[in-house]
Amino acid sequence: MRLGLRLLFAFFLINGIAAFFILRVFTAEIKPSVREVMEDMMVDTANILAELASDEVASGRMRLALPGPESDSTFARSVRRYATRPIDASIWGLSKQSLDFRIYVVDTSGRVIFDSEGRAEGMDYSRWRDVALTLRGKYGARASRDVESDDSSGVMYVAAPIFSGDRIIGALTVAKPTRTVQRFIERAERKIMKGGVLLLALSALVGIAVTLWIVWHVRRLRDYALSVQAPTALQSTPPAVPEVPGELGDLARAMDRMRERLEGRDYVEGYVRALTHELKSPVAAIRGAGELLQEDLPPADRAQFAAQVVEQSERLQRVIDRLLELSKLEQRQHVDPAAPTSLRQCAQQAVLQCSARAAQRHVRLVLQGEGASGPWEADLITLAVGNLIDNAIDFSPEGGTVRVSLQGASITVDDEGPGVPEYALPRLGERFFTTARPDGARSGSGLGLAIVRRVLDLHDGAWDMANTHPGFSIRLHLSKK
Repeated sequence: MRLGLRLLFAFFLINGIAAFFILRVFTAEIKPSVREVMEDMMVDTANILAELASDEVASGRMRLALPGPESDSTFARSVRRYATRPIDASIWGLSKQSLDFRIYVVDTSGRVIFDSEGRAEGMDYSRWRDVALTLRGKYGARASRDVESDDSSGVMYVAAPIFSGDRIIGALTVAKPTRTVQRFIERAERKIMKGGVLLLALSALVGIAVTLWIVWHVRRLRDYALSVQAPTALQSTPPAVPEVPGELGDLARAMDRMRERLEGRDYVEGYVRALTHELKSPVAAIRGAGELLQEDLPPADRAQFAAQVVEQSERLQRVIDRLLELSKLEQRQHVDPAAPTSLRQCAQQAVLQCSARAAQRHVRLVLQGEGASGPWEADLITLAVGNLIDNAIDFSPEGGTVRVSLQGASITVDDEGPGVPEYALPRLGERFFTTARPDGARSGSGLGLAIVRRVLDLHDGAWDMANTHPGFSIRLHLSKK
């Protein structure tokens, strides 16, 4: 499973479990909390009403009698008028159109002497918890269902003692159906559920955003790690260290330091291995010729072996010189143009440097076109063009022509040699990769084109090459930035 999917799965799992338990606690606490508040208000109401009814209960004016204004007490008439009052109240968006308190009064024996609904007068309530506890001087309350099987028919009862002096002479109970507050409970539950869903949605968005952020930075580190390798002539400047925050940034910088150490080690290993392979042949040839020269040889053979020593020494010198040039180029990360450079002047300088060698090989050099000027380093451009001309001279037949053509920011070098095998085209520019010369010799080291490729990399340029039958053509495209 990918890192991003694992992070998302873990985040949603933790967030889902937390949200489930939090919402479960919230919704489980709503109903008892609302009923606790309702009971607290009913305690206050019952005690106020008990105090108002105490004088009439003590004097006997509130007694068991048939309902009617002529036989009821003032308290009883007031309570019944309360029950019939019209009401239309909007409580935080919910409409209330009925008064829901039921009030009944019992004497010291627990017999109901007043009931606001008129359905319990004369009944013995002494065994009900609210009446029994209150008459004994304790807090009395109960919750009962009007219909045993219907949970929504529950009624809460809270009683308060009626005093005459310090003596309890009765109890007053205030009753309120729990369904009257159910609407508030349901509305609170809906709001909490909506808030919970919104919280989950926002948490999911945050989780996705954080996961994408982490995965994006991790992938940048991965791509950077994959792009890190020892520098070669085919590689441009080292990849930039990704800018990532926190510990990921520390990891990126640590990877960059590791890359530098690995590059240094691999750079030396690669050069030593390639140089050893390249120097093996000329050293062996020089040693063989030297051993033969120690013997008595005819003058012609002695001259031949001496010429071989000189030739192989020159080959070693060219390899060493170009290795030094390539080593310096590969350690550079950018060019330093002092002023706009003219391609025409660079090409003229390169042709002048190669003219003596071309004359020895009886090869004619032709320069045509003017070319552009741009932010290039003149010495490097001259070096690259000179290496291309040297290669063209090596592959040109005696009496052939090497043409250097300039057009805009492009430089093209054409020869009239046999060309390059198709299989070898993709490998041109690798250190120490070369092909046979027209005369069958393998005097090249492959470093010339490696130098050209590195110069192009430093100038953000590119090259095209093709066989022209006869001949070979290579074109350099320089960036104008």
